Amino acid sequence: MAPGTSVFEITCKGYLDQVNRMDKKPLEAKLGVRAAGEEVLVPLLGVSYRVSPGGVYDPAGEVPGFDVCVVLLKYLLRCPGALPVAKEWVSYRGLKDSGPLTTYFAKEVEGAIAAAFSGRARALAGACAALGGHPPAISARYDLAMQFDMLPRVPLCLLFNDADDEFPATCSVLFERRAEEYLDPECLAILGRHLCVRLKRADRK
Repeated sequence: MAPGTSVFEITCKGYLDQVNRMDKKPLEAKLGVRAAGEEVLVPLLGVSYRVSPGGVYDPAGEVPGFDVCVVLLKYLLRCPGALPVAKEWVSYRGLKDSGPLTTYFAKEVEGAIAAAFSGRARALAGACAALGGHPPAISARYDLAMQFDMLPRVPLCLLFNDADDEFPATCSVLFERRAEEYLDPECLAILGRHLCVRLKRADRK
């Protein structure tokens, strides 16, 4: 390992090398991304990232955080041979092999969103709208229910009840069952955290 090179950089480079050896064209139909020569354009929560032989870049040509890089690269690498059909909504805890990260997800994603927007359901609705959130295709009796197209084929559903005189604000984040075929539990947890960070950023604007 070269001096100053982090484990994250080594990991991303290994994933990128594998992606560079892939045939990109079949990814369009299977993942809903766009292949252009040796590059693949992958939308993540409304932002189109470019995965090229030289690395991963945002629309401004900057390298995003390693968390985003890992999610995008793993999404391409784990492309299933056949489109998964299991679309029922499940909690993060209900996903395969999620056990070690359920506490993290409850605290850093669901708990963090609830705390940031407690007493501010209207502000959360505005932040959701700014990120392209839309009503989910499920019936949910919550103060706010929003679906986000995190990645093509990997939607996420946010359910929020604001605080009242008896109960604190609560937030639940659901995935479609098929999400576990596209990404591992670590990457799905990163997606949830990415949504949390983007919601707070949208709220500040």
